[in-house]
Amino acid sequence: MRSPRPKVRSDVLTAIIDYESGNLHSAQKAFERMARETGGGEVVVTGEAEVVAGADRIVLPGDGAFAACMSALKGHSGLYDAMVHAVEEKGRPFMGICVGMQLMASWGREYGDTAGLDWVSGEVVRITPAAEALKVPHMGWNDLVLDAAHPVFDGIATGDHAYFVHSYHMVVSDLADRLAHVDYGGDVTAVVGAGTMIGLQFHPEKSQAAGLRMIANFLNWRP
Repeated sequence: MRSPRPKVRSDVLTAIIDYESGNLHSAQKAFERMARETGGGEVVVTGEAEVVAGADRIVLPGDGAFAACMSALKGHSGLYDAMVHAVEEKGRPFMGICVGMQLMASWGREYGDTAGLDWVSGEVVRITPAAEALKVPHMGWNDLVLDAAHPVFDGIATGDHAYFVHSYHMVVSDLADRLAHVDYGGDVTAVVGAGTMIGLQFHPEKSQAAGLRMIANFLNWRP
């Protein structure tokens, strides 16, 4: 007999920030699906500062160059400040995805130097595989190597694979902030975390079972 579906909590809101830096359709569908299946609350895609300010969880996606994404985020009236206040002052759980994860760093070195959020000390630099046969961008499936335990990794193990599309990655100042990596002609950062914040270099919405599990874990994370 199938177990009853968990009741969706209407009092918990996850805001996926829309700052016109990527197609959010796949991410929205994946988060909505896991919210329904796990009772993880309501999910909304929004570019409104007041919605982000009042959200219980915040997701920052991103596609493109570091500097362009930071500029776009700051260019939406009040959005950047609302996100920073919610995460830094209110301690709201935060997930950065792809360039959204990279913006958590101190600096981005793509097309010059751009200051990041400085939530994870480190810099975002171009991937330089040791083997010439490995192309950049790093595109496709790769096996995760878990470096530390984290609630978002519940049910995830080393060897589970995730889907990547990127040319730059974060080099952390303190390896304690790197939660997972992959081998791509050398270590490439896959997941970072600090306090109530976690960042995924890969796209969980495109990473099948492992990605969906991490989304579900985030939606029910109580740091």
